[in-house]
Amino acid sequence: RHAAFVVEDTDMRYFPLKNIREGQAPFHVYNSLLSEYGVLGFEYGYALAQPEGLTIWEAQFGDFSNVAQVIFDQYISSAGEKWGLMCGLTLFLPHGFEGQGPEHSSARIERILSLAAQNNMTVVQPTTPGNLFHALRRQVKWNLRIPMIVITPKSLLRHARVRSPLEELSEGAFRELIDDSTASPDKVTDIIFTSGRLYFDLLKQKEELNVDNYAIVRIEQLYPFPHEQVQSVFSKYPNATRKVWAQDEPENMGVWPFLLLHKEYRNFEIVSRRAGASPAVGLPVLHNQQLKNILDRVFKLSEQINETMGRDDLLVE
Repeated sequence: RHAAFVVEDTDMRYFPLKNIREGQAPFHVYNSLLSEYGVLGFEYGYALAQPEGLTIWEAQFGDFSNVAQVIFDQYISSAGEKWGLMCGLTLFLPHGFEGQGPEHSSARIERILSLAAQNNMTVVQPTTPGNLFHALRRQVKWNLRIPMIVITPKSLLRHARVRSPLEELSEGAFRELIDDSTASPDKVTDIIFTSGRLYFDLLKQKEELNVDNYAIVRIEQLYPFPHEQVQSVFSKYPNATRKVWAQDEPENMGVWPFLLLHKEYRNFEIVSRRAGASPAVGLPVLHNQQLKNILDRVFKLSEQINETMGRDDLLVE
C-alpha cells in the first residue's frame, strides 16, 4: 500500500524505490498469502539463498507471528547452533499499545527475548527513522548473518516528533541506547529506562510537568542488551537514587521478565500494566486509564496503583 503510487482507474503502478538511480539494486515487494507459518518458512529459506540481500518479512500485526512460532523455535533462534546455518532474515513485527485490543497490541517481545542467547539474533525497537535506517544498513554491512527482529512502531509512523534530519541517515551509526539529551546530570534523581512508543508519552508528561530531575533513557537494542552503556548512564547521573523500568506491556510480558535474569537490574522499580493473561484490554477507556496510571506512577503523581486496576503478587520490591 505504501510502496507504490497507483494511477487511478488503471492498472499502472509507479514504485519510487525502484527508480532512485540507474544501476541501483533491485527492489521487490510481494503481498503474501495469509499463512504466516508457510510464508516465514519460505522467507527464511530465501534469505539463506540470498545472503547479500536484505530479506524482510513484515507481519500485519506483530502478534500474527505467533502462527509461525515453529519457524522461530526450529530455525530463527537455533539453526545457527544446531547446524551452523547463518541467516540474515529480518522480521518487522508491528507493536504498540494503542487501545486496539489484545490481538492488535503486542508482538510478544517476551517470547522473542526468551529465545535470545549466545548472540543468535538481534532484537531492536528503534524510535527514530535514522536509527531504523542504520539498523537495516548494519544488517547488510555486517560480515556475519544472523536474524534481526525489529519491533516496529505503529502510531509512531505518523507521530510529529518521530523525525530524523537527513544528516542522521547519511552519517553516524545505529545507537543501541539513546540518552536524555536535555537532562542535567547533577539535577537528575530519577532515571527512567524505557523502549518504544511509551517514550513519547513519558517525554510529553515530563515537559508538561516542567521537571528537571528526570532522565528518560531509551533502550533501542533489547538483545544483545547494552549493559556497558547502561552502566555509563548510571555513572553519568551520580545523584540518581531511583531507577525505573517503564513499559506499556503487562508486568509478566515485554522486556521486564528478561531484565530480571540480570541481577544488576533487579533493584529497578517496575512501572507497567498489571500482570495478566491477555496482552491488552479491549476497551479504549480502560486502556487510557491504564496509560495514565503508568505516567502518574513514573512521575510519582500516584504512589499506589488505582484499586480498580488491580495488582497481584508479581510485584518485585
